[in-house]
Amino acid sequence: MEPESFVNNRHIKNYKMKKVCTIITKLELGGAQKIALSLCKNLNKNRFETLLICGCGGILDDEARQNTRVLFVKDLVRELRPVKDLKALFSIYKILKKEKPDIVHTHSSKAGILGRLAAKLAGTKCIIHAIHGFAFNDYQNKIKKYFYILLEKFCAKLSDILIVECEQTKIKGLKYNIGTEKQYVKINLGVELNEFKNYSQGKLLRQELSMKEDEMLVSTIGPFKPQKNLADFIKIADIVIRKDKKIKFAVAGDGILRTDLENLIKDLHLEKYVYLLGWRRDIPNVLYSSDIFLMTSLWEGMPVVSINALYCAVPMVANAVDGQIDLINDGVNGYLVKPLDVQTAAEKILLLAKDADLRKRISSEAKKTIDFRFSTEEMIKKHEELYEKHQH
Repeated sequence: MEPESFVNNRHIKNYKMKKVCTIITKLELGGAQKIALSLCKNLNKNRFETLLICGCGGILDDEARQNTRVLFVKDLVRELRPVKDLKALFSIYKILKKEKPDIVHTHSSKAGILGRLAAKLAGTKCIIHAIHGFAFNDYQNKIKKYFYILLEKFCAKLSDILIVECEQTKIKGLKYNIGTEKQYVKINLGVELNEFKNYSQGKLLRQELSMKEDEMLVSTIGPFKPQKNLADFIKIADIVIRKDKKIKFAVAGDGILRTDLENLIKDLHLEKYVYLLGWRRDIPNVLYSSDIFLMTSLWEGMPVVSINALYCAVPMVANAVDGQIDLINDGVNGYLVKPLDVQTAAEKILLLAKDADLRKRISSEAKKTIDFRFSTEEMIKKHEELYEKHQH
């Protein structure tokens, strides 16, 4: 429901615009970053003034400058660096004291901690944090895991709203007493579906890789970092290729683990079968060129690439974690496997590869999974309603 001042245009001049300050650690090619930029770009300019605070050196920095006012904080980095973190906290605090936003909306773990603390110290009236997946997980050592849990519990007390993209994140948060149930609000990720709906350039990636007509392509998309567990992607490829050398594998992304992955590919003699594509902006091309999409993440929030793959009707095999559990109905619109179970994942890929009718059925069900609820327009609408409702 639109506020009365927007139902009647005569009242617009009496409406005080809300200043929304978005804070994120670094503008890489990731889901949280795309959501943050989408909000800055698409919020109603008659109702909201936007400001973005982020670290330096992200691949999306220039895109951000085109859509909103951006203030870069050089000490805001992803890694745990106590001295830099204190400097970043002070820098963000000074910006917020000067800018006096009505709402601070943080994204990602590091920015979520420093941004919320700075906002509370600066006296910001409404503090919202989007949980795109918690910083803690079951694959960390226990000391590190519970340190992050304590930080999340503390920062939840500073927050008015905790936005989640899937039910599994809320369940996990409440399990560890992070916030209260009334703080949690679910808003689906919104993606630019038209970018995929209107794609008409064909399967160019297959041509780029010189693939033959009877060969199949299994792809994934994501940064080369521990969360994505891409070593398992390569191990699964090894098992599959031993059975069927007409299946190729490709990873669109890059990052700190590239050398490790290159070495693993060499050790397993997979240079002719596994391709590391680097960062790609032509995601529709990657997906429409793929026969199967494989995700080996150890934890996730709600993966944007999963929404995109399902919308493109690409049969998925994914680890049964967080948002994937919300999206995939095992055996209906894709397959879920236990994390680290490379053998079962390989078996599902081989099953899909040899059965065209099964691929067609899974593909059809995958396409049905994604509708307007995952559109950018719906996501923006839900955020605007939230901002109006919870401003003080």
